[in-house]
Amino acid sequence: MKKGQTKQKTDETLKIIPIGGLGLIGMNMTAFVYRDSIIVVDCGLAFPEDDMLGIDLVIPDVTYLKDNIEKVKGIVFTHGHEDHIGALPYVLKELNVPLYATKLTMGLIERKLTEHNLMRSTKRKVVKQGQSINLGEFRIEFIRTNHSIADAVALAITSPAGTIVHTGDFKVDYTPVFGDAIDLQRFAELGKKGVLALMCDSTNAERPGFTASERTIGKIFDNLFMENRNRRIIVATFASNVDRVQQIINSAYKYGRKVVVEGRSMVNIIQTASELGYLKIPQNTLIDLEQMKNYPDDQMVLITTGSQGESMAALSRMAADMHKKVSIKPGDTVIFSSNPIPGNEKAVSKVINELSMKGANVIFQNTHTSGHACQEEIKLIYSLVRPKYAIPVHGEYRHMKAQAQLAEGLGIDKDNIFILRTGDVLELGMNSARICDHVQTGSILVDGLGVGDVGNIVLRDRQHLAEDGIVIAVLTLERYSGHILAGPDIVSRGFVYVREAEDLMEEARGVVEDAMDYCNSHRVTDWAKIKNTIRDSLGDFLWKRTKRRPMILPIIMEVG
Repeated sequence: MKKGQTKQKTDETLKIIPIGGLGLIGMNMTAFVYRDSIIVVDCGLAFPEDDMLGIDLVIPDVTYLKDNIEKVKGIVFTHGHEDHIGALPYVLKELNVPLYATKLTMGLIERKLTEHNLMRSTKRKVVKQGQSINLGEFRIEFIRTNHSIADAVALAITSPAGTIVHTGDFKVDYTPVFGDAIDLQRFAELGKKGVLALMCDSTNAERPGFTASERTIGKIFDNLFMENRNRRIIVATFASNVDRVQQIINSAYKYGRKVVVEGRSMVNIIQTASELGYLKIPQNTLIDLEQMKNYPDDQMVLITTGSQGESMAALSRMAADMHKKVSIKPGDTVIFSSNPIPGNEKAVSKVINELSMKGANVIFQNTHTSGHACQEEIKLIYSLVRPKYAIPVHGEYRHMKAQAQLAEGLGIDKDNIFILRTGDVLELGMNSARICDHVQTGSILVDGLGVGDVGNIVLRDRQHLAEDGIVIAVLTLERYSGHILAGPDIVSRGFVYVREAEDLMEEARGVVEDAMDYCNSHRVTDWAKIKNTIRDSLGDFLWKRTKRRPMILPIIMEVG
């Protein structure tokens, strides 16, 4: 807040614009606009849905921020999960702005920047929990919270229009594995001063009660290690859950086991966390995968990625006998220390079945606790902060709706609760709140090195190819007369097995010849029209004969 602005003016308004992250899990990114200052909170990716064939990542469309780049003061991060930092290397190429984050979050960001050669061109500042920074017209305070990764923060974003509290991903953990408990006192102090709006994590808003402390999982691991002391133990968990990895290492050390870490993302995060002091690994506990053969099974623990059934993750490759160095043996104990993300249940179930068929003992119940607040913790934050407006964030529509109902139950006026859609512009003041505009937002698809070069039309073609295959008709024509010199040859992929459908292919060839005769007799010489005629004739014929609609690609060459 600037000098002399101790009292809030009644006509001051602030705009909140979700760039991504509402109505889905992931891609979290929000812009806060006051006069000529814009700050951005988080810059996350989402993982592709089943119908996004071949897509690696989904990132938010930052057109609005690009159009207003001279106003953007920086990006502030709540914590280091992929759904909050993962889009950064792609977005920074469009918006080169300063980054502000806590130590571990910045460590994980810097690893990404190094991979993409962006370290030298990007300004960065590490902020401690409890500290505040000034960016343009905004003052942003980093408030300590708990989550399934250390160094998570909520943000108190203050401008002359009032204070917005953004919780980030959080839970209330009175006994965290690393660091101190959530700073509830600070939330209460902000509530006493007056908070304009609360933007609260909705991910677990449908779940009653409290989320269990991360530390309870440590006791469960101790018991599992004791019960399986004569077996090799393999634990699959989220790479980013550093506290979970710490507890697995603690149990391994207690029972005299060596630890191997497998999976690229897991190795990267463990390396960063231990270098920065967020993970304490006893000496001689961690060994390389190559050394595993030197130890008996009952002295080994393997921590791996793949708890979500991802096809290329280490555990899935082990289950499918595709891993070069680790084979699942009868008697192995495999512990899934995570819950399937909505939509991944089928993939997880497939991996569990494959592991069980190889004789492994699979444990997947009561070995995980969420990093997100359940209903009672959400109520606690609302009661402390006492906001005028409630803006549920993070989660699918049903999660945000569940939080809206909680907020209403706590006495917040229904007209003061806003379930936004991505791109909505919410204008907030002490005396008014309304959705006043909508900006361009959306999903940009990343496939390999291509960013945004695969859109809905390409995806539709991929879907078409996946469902019905392709038929290619190749012809060579004489330049001036239009007579067929060679072909038509019919080639198919993913449509029918050609050797068993020679008659069909012969008839298809006849259909293409008839189409060319029709074009010649009607003096059609435009290639686009010839191709359309072939496509239509062949398409109708194949539909009548097979009830399938493959993609049809006529290829015409001219000679003469």
